[in-house]
Amino acid sequence: MNIALFTETYLPYINGVVTHVKSLKDGLERAGHKVLVVSADINTHRHYIENGVLWCPAKEFKRFYDYGLASPVSLKRLRMIKRFKPDIIHIHNEFGVGLSGIAIAKILKVPLVYTLHTMYDDYLYYIAPKPLIPVVRRFSHRYFRFLGKRAAAITGPSPKVQEFLSECGVAKKVNVVPNPVELDKFQLECVDQEKVKQIKEKYHIQDDELIVCFCGRLGREKSVDVLLDYFAQTVDRADKIRLLVIGEGPSRPELEEQARKLKIDDVVTFTGKVMHDELVNYYACCNLYVTTSLSDTNSISMLEAMATGLPVLHRFDKLNEGQIVMGVNGYIFYDAEEMYSQMLKYKSLSDEQKLALRHSVIESVKKSGQENLAHYLLDVYHHLEVENENHSKRHGKKRKLSVFELDVFHHGDQDKEE
Repeated sequence: MNIALFTETYLPYINGVVTHVKSLKDGLERAGHKVLVVSADINTHRHYIENGVLWCPAKEFKRFYDYGLASPVSLKRLRMIKRFKPDIIHIHNEFGVGLSGIAIAKILKVPLVYTLHTMYDDYLYYIAPKPLIPVVRRFSHRYFRFLGKRAAAITGPSPKVQEFLSECGVAKKVNVVPNPVELDKFQLECVDQEKVKQIKEKYHIQDDELIVCFCGRLGREKSVDVLLDYFAQTVDRADKIRLLVIGEGPSRPELEEQARKLKIDDVVTFTGKVMHDELVNYYACCNLYVTTSLSDTNSISMLEAMATGLPVLHRFDKLNEGQIVMGVNGYIFYDAEEMYSQMLKYKSLSDEQKLALRHSVIESVKKSGQENLAHYLLDVYHHLEVENENHSKRHGKKRKLSVFELDVFHHGDQDKEE
């Protein structure tokens, strides 16, 4: 099959969507399929293909996760994708590149798959002042209803996606496809013990301390403020428990100030941005991974930590139930006291019990690799391909572009004439 994956952001940027798309591309190619990634590039004024990626001219949009925004219409882009002859178009974002995927799928009569990665209701504060959020939410839900109705199939990493789209008025079933983890990069064999030693020295980590970490973009939706409150309410200095917050983001200054006001800044460390290929060494310095976020669907950072053997302390989230199984790959907590109790419970385990738990955690994510992700989605793709072939037999072959469609795409084209 020829599969075109549309995403607003791609390597060298690293976030959950990029990791998902890169893992899917690798898994599909290993299975013998051809993949074209379509993404935005703020540093170009023309469309070009390099290493299996069609880069589209875009404008910088730092306000929302450093995305580049590409025009949704371009005749050059349409022609390049038409030459690729996609059997499936799969969009992973909802802006310029994603909208062009919807239009091109309709024009070429190719089945459209839509993966919703983000619970956007938790991110509206990035684009709207607080008094306008209810109005923006209504428009947002209408927009997602438009997207959902145009997809032949919808996927998402947790049942939370089904609930969100149902609230938006989308009646279609969501295929739950768990997020992937790059198992070859996050395993104990990848740990550089010399770098682990350097990290411990840098942050003054002692061997008798319990190091609990969180990794992610520091935005309000991650609820790190809740984690700091819980930590301040319960953890005592005599417990020798420290929190390592890994990542960067707009909320970092206020979170650091919160830690100072709560007088826990001596036991909470903010590392700032850590390169993705260094994360495995940071996780190797830690004992537990903790999250109080209720906006995540199936956190890739959490899965990466689990792949290195870190049990997870997870705030209860009904719609993510089952991702963490008590005593198998971590612990669930409902409030500050339960979080603290689970930390002490882990700390009291013998070395043999801790080692057995770490092995159990690693086993729990072994089916989250690239091949598994590709297998899940190939089932979806093949089903749609059969449906599309049957539809073509009944209604004829793919049509040529209408004059109107050619005009629309040409009008939106950003490419300079060679």
